Amino acid sequence: MSSQQDKFERLEERIIEADAGGGQDRIDRQHAAGRKTARERIDILIDPGTFVELDKFVIHRSHDFGMEKNRFPGDGVITGYGKIDGRLVYTFAQDFTVFGGTMSRANADKIVKIMDLAMKMGAPFIGLNDSGGARIQEGIESLAGYADIFYRNVMCSGVIPQISAILGPCAGGAVYSPAITDFIVMVKDTSYMFVTGPDVVKAVTHEEVTMEELGGASTHHVKSGVAHLTADNEDHALLMIRELIGYLPSNNLEDPHILDCNDDINREDKNLNTLIPEDPNKPYDMKELINSIADDQNFFEIQPSFAPNMIIGFARFAGRSVGIVANQPAFLAGVLDINSSVKGARFVRFCDAFNIPIVTIVDVPGFLPGTVQEFGGIIRHGAKLLYAFAEATVPKITLITRKAYGGAYDVMSSKHIGGDINFAYPSAEIAVMGAEGAVKIIHRAKMNAEELAQKIGDYRDKFANPYKAAELGYIDEIIYPAQTRFKIIQALEMLQNKHKTNPLKKHGNIPL
Repeated sequence: MSSQQDKFERLEERIIEADAGGGQDRIDRQHAAGRKTARERIDILIDPGTFVELDKFVIHRSHDFGMEKNRFPGDGVITGYGKIDGRLVYTFAQDFTVFGGTMSRANADKIVKIMDLAMKMGAPFIGLNDSGGARIQEGIESLAGYADIFYRNVMCSGVIPQISAILGPCAGGAVYSPAITDFIVMVKDTSYMFVTGPDVVKAVTHEEVTMEELGGASTHHVKSGVAHLTADNEDHALLMIRELIGYLPSNNLEDPHILDCNDDINREDKNLNTLIPEDPNKPYDMKELINSIADDQNFFEIQPSFAPNMIIGFARFAGRSVGIVANQPAFLAGVLDINSSVKGARFVRFCDAFNIPIVTIVDVPGFLPGTVQEFGGIIRHGAKLLYAFAEATVPKITLITRKAYGGAYDVMSSKHIGGDINFAYPSAEIAVMGAEGAVKIIHRAKMNAEELAQKIGDYRDKFANPYKAAELGYIDEIIYPAQTRFKIIQALEMLQNKHKTNPLKKHGNIPL
């Protein structure tokens, strides 16, 4: 009969075996590829000493293709819970050193278990993905495991924040769980996402494409919009997730926690008084305004390189987390198009789901014209942004800095679709269209240059300003730009107990 000491030693041996993953040779290959091991990633993501691993000794249950002779404790995924800045989170990290991180029925069950726990406890769920996809030797069982995870991703959506890091090549079914989550972080040069890889693409369409071109971080950050954040390396990616979590509540029944603010709420920036150019066609960088008014001049931008004519991201005002949606006149004049509309709409809906107030900063000349946009469905996609703003019940503060033309004025969180407090600068131009276009339509008779200039001047004086909208109550206050920070903080404080309920329904039918 073995002694108690023997039992302890046996446990220690099993722990060492599980911690070794696929063995030192495979760990060395992972490092040589510029990637960390699953355990190293968890050590960076989670507060030191707080990670608790579950199902450390689970093994796969496959007996086909000689798999019964090839088993590793943990089976290629590490699951458990820990803390980020003292707050509970649940996480999994796929271990590429074990069967290439492929999905088995057993490790799907492990992931499902912590997802269910995350839902019960109302805590964020973070997936560190590094997987070759479905484990082919298990066939339908692997696919069933994926679907069980997909289902829970959907059930978790809008209830707890879900964040995915792509830390290696992820293909096939491995990309759809991240796609349902709220935010995807990728790493330059070492992470990839695609439904079908370059070899399949070549066989079916005869296109020659590299992994990087097809599904690298730059592709999904700039072209497809699949990635929300791109990191220089894995440490950077994991630290980004830690920072992102700080802006979010743990679940949809909580408000984002308020941090101590050492930045004077009355701070004024006189430079804002001259930021907006006199020439309405001259660009300026909206990020200068956002950085100026945020606490500690800190703005955490989301999707910075996708549809850069729209800016989205998180900031704090007097310690309160807010979502910012802003047109960027420095790119395409801040016009709304298909990509920027979808980008803004999804972010607005995320903020609304998690009780994060929305500050909208407007300088928009309208929707982008052209056959590419019309054939691509700009009507349907632009309606998503309109729908998202109208549906949102969180505090909504809008500031018009310059142009707010036509339907784009309505869409950008105007008073008419539920804006709670709507500000404007004296430089705001709220009209159906720009002065020159309006004059040419109103006065169809031919005019010489002097007459045209006179009519344009008259129109601009009468309509290209915020005063008509203010007279009608569509603008609550016209403010000095230097006072923007204080005015927004005042409005947020006033709105902190806002309670609004939309009509009872199962869910709306957003124009997808």
